[in-house]
Amino acid sequence: MTRVILVRHGLAAAGFAEALDPPLDEVGARQAADAARNLAGLGPVDLIASPMRRTRETAAPLARLLGLTPRIEPRVSEIPSPGAEPAARGAWLRGVMAATWSSQPAELRNWRDGVVAALMELRRPTIVFTHFVAINAAVGAALGREDVAVFRPDYCSQTVLDAEAGRLSLISQGAEAASKIL
Repeated sequence: MTRVILVRHGLAAAGFAEALDPPLDEVGARQAADAARNLAGLGPVDLIASPMRRTRETAAPLARLLGLTPRIEPRVSEIPSPGAEPAARGAWLRGVMAATWSSQPAELRNWRDGVVAALMELRRPTIVFTHFVAINAAVGAALGREDVAVFRPDYCSQTVLDAEAGRLSLISQGAEAASKIL
C-alpha cells in the first residue's frame, strides 16, 4: 500500500477563466507556507508537482523544509482545455464540471485515466501538488463515481488516498472550498 496526499495549489493571482498559468498571490503563498509546516512532520516522503507555476510555488516551501526537489509530473497537471482564451476556458470548464466522465470526449477521459495511473504507479509515500479537477478525478476513481466534480477541494486542502492492488481508496477528503471556484 502506498499513501498519497493530494494537495491543491494555493490561491493563484488569477483564476482559470482569467490566465493560463498564474503564480500564487500573497494569500496563496501564505497558504503554501502553512501547508508546508503542517506536512513537514509526515516522515520520509517523495514530492510531486504538476508543471503549472502555482503548484510548483505551492510545493516550494515544503521542498525547502525537507531538502527535496519535487518531481514534475505532467499527468497530474490541470485538465486540458480547448483553446487559450481564458474567458472561453471558464465557460467550457463549468460545462465539463456539471457532467459525468462518460459524457466527456476521449481526450478528457484519457487525461483522467492518466491522473489515476500516475498515482497508482507510486511506490513510496508521496505528496502530490495538483489541481481541483485532478483531485476530483482521483477521488471519483476511488469512490467509483462518474461525476467530474465529486467535491470542492479548498486551496491547499489535503486529500489522502491509498494506492494498492490496482485501485485507489479514499482515506480522508480534504477541506471543501467555501469560495467560488470559477
